[in-house]
This record gives sequence, C-alpha cells and structure tokens, in this order.
Amino acid sequence: MNATALNNSLVAIIQKKEELNALDYNDARYDDIEEELHDLEDDFNEEYGDFLEDVLEDVHAKLKSDTDLLLPTAYVSSSLDVASVNKDGEKEGVWVESDEFPGVDMRLVLVANPARFMVLIGDQARELWKAE
Repeated sequence: MNATALNNSLVAIIQKKEELNALDYNDARYDDIEEELHDLEDDFNEEYGDFLEDVLEDVHAKLKSDTDLLLPTAYVSSSLDVASVNKDGEKEGVWVESDEFPGVDMRLVLVANPARFMVLIGDQARELWKAE
C-alpha cells in the first residue's frame, strides 16, 4: 500500500466534500459536484477498501468494539483542517460502541495529511492508526 497515494486520494475526496458543502442545494453545479464526489468515493473504496477494512478490524479490536464496519468512505472527514474535525459541533465520522469505554459517545474518523484513523471522544481526539 502506497501511503502517499492513499493520502492523495483521501485529500481529493475531502476537497470535493468541502466544495460540495460550500454550495447551496439550488446551485446549478450541486448535482455535478455530488456525482464527482461519488465517483471519487467509489474509486477510493475499490482501490483501498479491502486494505482499510483490515485496518478497521484492527482499530475496532483496539477499542474492544463489535460495532459493524462500514465502507471506508463513511469514515472520511469533511474537512482538511483536522483541528476543526472535532470542534465545529458537527458529528464527524462513524459512531462506535466500545466495551473499553461503556456509555461514552465515540466516533471514528478518517483524516488526511497523513491518512489516519482517529477516535473522537468528547472534545478529545486520539490517533489509532496512521498510513506508513
């Protein structure tokens, strides 16, 4: 697995999400940008899906979580600004349940620069895996 290529693909998806989020639903470009995003996500899942699903299994094992795994793109952050991922009030990533932290609201998110999975707990973020 090429960590640079993975990160570049992830950055492209996040940039497209940022572009889409900046548009109003009534914008004439909205549907085209949304389709471009879906194409990028499909390519990403095809290229890195199997690898990242194995990573997600390891991450879930670290958290002692039996929450169902989703496609890797479900975890992708909506911003390249990692500092804002857990600070803007929006729920980033995918909710997970953990035997390690019962009753705690936790979310897994895939962020870029470098590509890595983070667990968000309250206003705290902890790296669980980094592409190398």
